[in-house]
Amino acid sequence: MQSIIAKNGCETPEPVKAQVKGSIPSWLQGTLLRNGPGLFSVGDSQYNHWFDGLSLIHSFTFGNGEVTYRSKFLKSDTYKKNVKADRIVVSEFGTMIYPDPCKNIFSRAFTHLSNVIPDFTDNNLINIIRYGQDYYASSEVNYINQINPDTLETVSKMNYRNHIALNLATAHPHYDDEGNTYNMGTAIMGFGRPKYVIFKVPADASEHKKPALRKVQQVCSIPFRSTLFPSYFHSFGMTENYIVFVEQAFKLDIIKLATAYFRGVNWGGCLKFDKDDINLFHVINRKTGKVISTRFYSDAMVVFHHINAYEDDGHVVFDLIGYKDGKLYDMFYLHNIKQETDNFIETHKSFSQPICQRFVLPLNVHKESPRGSNLVTLKDTSAQAVMQENGSVYCQPDTLFEGLELPGINYDFNAKKYRYFYGSRLEWSPHPNKIAKFDIVTRTHIEWKKDNCFPSEPVFVASPGAVEEDDGVILSSVISPDPNISPFMLVLNAKTFEEIALAYIPTSVHMDLHGLFIPAADWKSCKYLQEQRYSPYV
Repeated sequence: MQSIIAKNGCETPEPVKAQVKGSIPSWLQGTLLRNGPGLFSVGDSQYNHWFDGLSLIHSFTFGNGEVTYRSKFLKSDTYKKNVKADRIVVSEFGTMIYPDPCKNIFSRAFTHLSNVIPDFTDNNLINIIRYGQDYYASSEVNYINQINPDTLETVSKMNYRNHIALNLATAHPHYDDEGNTYNMGTAIMGFGRPKYVIFKVPADASEHKKPALRKVQQVCSIPFRSTLFPSYFHSFGMTENYIVFVEQAFKLDIIKLATAYFRGVNWGGCLKFDKDDINLFHVINRKTGKVISTRFYSDAMVVFHHINAYEDDGHVVFDLIGYKDGKLYDMFYLHNIKQETDNFIETHKSFSQPICQRFVLPLNVHKESPRGSNLVTLKDTSAQAVMQENGSVYCQPDTLFEGLELPGINYDFNAKKYRYFYGSRLEWSPHPNKIAKFDIVTRTHIEWKKDNCFPSEPVFVASPGAVEEDDGVILSSVISPDPNISPFMLVLNAKTFEEIALAYIPTSVHMDLHGLFIPAADWKSCKYLQEQRYSPYV
């Protein structure tokens, strides 16, 4: 498996029809967009890390019981520069690039000077996100690339900094019931005092040939607790009224970042985990931008993905996936991924397993609350929030489940009390061979697996008019190192995890990271597609 993960993918620019075994529900109408690294070498040069690979975008379109597939490389500036030079010329997370020694001294000097303050790559390989009615390939830098969700053509490159003071932004925004998008970013250099920034893009922000980001609104900002060591964050939580941000002990070393190029350190090497520090939980009213003054904290851990968050009887409940250290990214260096399975397991025995955890923050904390008392009054969790002598609140989690990553939910229940989440099982490898459904109430789970098959992040799609939370299907793109097993789109009954259909794709498909399902109804409201007449549903 490791060898095909790090193998270069290829484009399928025109739609190909899948061979369906079973029956695709007639109500399943829409397109699942997926994003992930797909090109790991250019010419004779190779990337060092799996998260460096050039973005390959996939689409699986469902309609009338059929599935069609296509894929294209994101035509970012990074992609175009690399292809033109026939070698990697733009630095990535785990690969620092230096000038061609054949260049003259003046060209080399200019390149060195331009790296004093790094200008990040626009190789947006992590996710597909929506602002207004525009869709973007995104990563964690200040650049995003708008795409046409039907043809997968790259439309234009956007720079957050042209609209809001940010150097970095997450690839995991939240969408509220009105269609507004909430996201977070970091202002490090050139924008006054360093800070974390929460912002909102209204649902109606898209207009013909005008970027949705031009209507961006800052909700609030939070100063770094350590100016030179801001927290790394990959995602955040959102309830009906609040944003939950974990300022963690996994930090970005600003001095190291600014000097990485000269020290011979890649950007990934600028992250460090301080096991003796704490994680702070910031709770911000997303309507007013006011930060709750109570100081909530926990033991040090590393967080990449939030599962869900909601309010319950005067508490904010938020579920996330935590690690005891920051070694996860190290597993994805290509020299590790290319190891045989037995060697990989032996080498990474110390790998910290992902743990799904529930934290509970009481909103009405009084200064006179008894010291040492647990302020959590909910009966369905063992999570604690203990009042300390200095008035801060020490939070201890309720462990829900171990060995699961890439979590997903029925998004109709995002920011609401919920019962189920889905994810990829990570037991011996960074690449999952099972997907699972976890029941928070019964604390039980069910799994899907197939020999020598490796599923991507599971995506839930609700049945029309569904009332029950798990009434719908799970979609997952599945690949195999076995040449006799074609890649396929898996469709599961979300209640039972029984196979409804397998749609075999008659071309190669590469392992991806994250994505977004666009229901057919949403295409009709997408102004860009209407104007271009690209929608397959109109």
